[in-house]
Amino acid sequence: MTSRNGRSHELVIRHARVLDPSTGLDAVKDVRISGGRVAEVGDDLHGTRELGADGLYLFPGFVDVHAHWRTPGREDEETIESGSASAAVGGFTGVVMMPNTDPVVDKPVVVSGLLRRIEQESRVRAYVSAALHVGLKGERLTEMRLLKEAGALCVSDDGLGTQSAGVLRNAMLYASSAGLPVLLHCEDHTLATGVVHDGTAAALAGIPGSPASAEDVATATALVLATETGAKSHITHISTGLSAALVRFFADHADVTSDTTPHHLTLTDDLISSLEGTYRVNPPLRPEDHRDAVTDALRDGTLDFVATDHAPHASEEKDLPLEQAAPGFLGHETAFAALHTELVLTGKLPLARLVEAMSCAPGRWVGEGGSLAVGSPADLTLVDPSEEWTVDRGSLSSRSWNSPYLGRRLTGRVVGTIVGGELVLDRTGAKFGVRA
Repeated sequence: MTSRNGRSHELVIRHARVLDPSTGLDAVKDVRISGGRVAEVGDDLHGTRELGADGLYLFPGFVDVHAHWRTPGREDEETIESGSASAAVGGFTGVVMMPNTDPVVDKPVVVSGLLRRIEQESRVRAYVSAALHVGLKGERLTEMRLLKEAGALCVSDDGLGTQSAGVLRNAMLYASSAGLPVLLHCEDHTLATGVVHDGTAAALAGIPGSPASAEDVATATALVLATETGAKSHITHISTGLSAALVRFFADHADVTSDTTPHHLTLTDDLISSLEGTYRVNPPLRPEDHRDAVTDALRDGTLDFVATDHAPHASEEKDLPLEQAAPGFLGHETAFAALHTELVLTGKLPLARLVEAMSCAPGRWVGEGGSLAVGSPADLTLVDPSEEWTVDRGSLSSRSWNSPYLGRRLTGRVVGTIVGGELVLDRTGAKFGVRA
């Protein structure tokens, strides 16, 4: 992320409700930012520039470990510039880019090229995940040590998964020796033969479904292999109750973290009755019992954090019957608002746990951000918890529009995003404007 003016100004955010689970802070405070870092948290602070934040929450910046910015290859759907703008609108100060691009991010030169573009084009901190195997074909492993030297944060099989347990085991061993975490898409293709969850909603809609076991079998395999190899592993987009239970069982045996998505926490497969391609996603939306089990697992800390699986698609790929549409939803811009509306305001999830899951835990995973402790990077998110807004195509910063929340009224909105002390999103307006 490049500074637009080449230097960081001192800034004091005044009278915000500062909520930082990493330090246990929950109080109205002032926060001084200097040199791109948190310099002081206290009362009655003043600086060369001040931003009045009465009535706003201030959190450590959100971090998304799972996003598709479609670069290189599908810049018509998203670019680094538009993806980072979308992330900033959603309060994300850090994002991990997935490797299922065209070409696939499976060579050091692609990694280094992306990092150069990120430096020039991204409004937020962005990290590159390289591919676990060449072409994401599940066969020959990538040169992971060289990928790490080129700057890759982790390796992943996202988008397709690894169908051979033998290949996955070898990949974990190699990644462990190279010092790279493994981010896993758990899906057994011999079971995942449909396009939605195999249940009542699929039967009523007449659409072929895939059983929950398509995820559960692959999750169990990944957890067993992570236990055996000792590889630092992360299982992404957990969507079933059994997969969450498996993660809970293996928590004491393996170096494993996991996430789930905003849509698997807030939506159910009842939406497929519309037959609209908008609602196709992988893993598919699940029935209410799965959604509730996954919510319980996030609340009790079994699932470590929330990741959006931000997946832009061109209109010609989503404006189709459900069976023909490409799978995936936009995620950055609606993540906090949807979760705040559906979980926090309904009493299903404490706000502090949501902030831990969106900021602190993923920040620790990427090794940067997720805290407002003095000396930490000044990556912060300002939220108006009472603002009501409707999701519509015109309000989206992404190049695509495939959000499952279109037309929904949400409560709570990001109004400011600060990365390295720089205000990269300011929706505070005159009421909370910065003054010199």
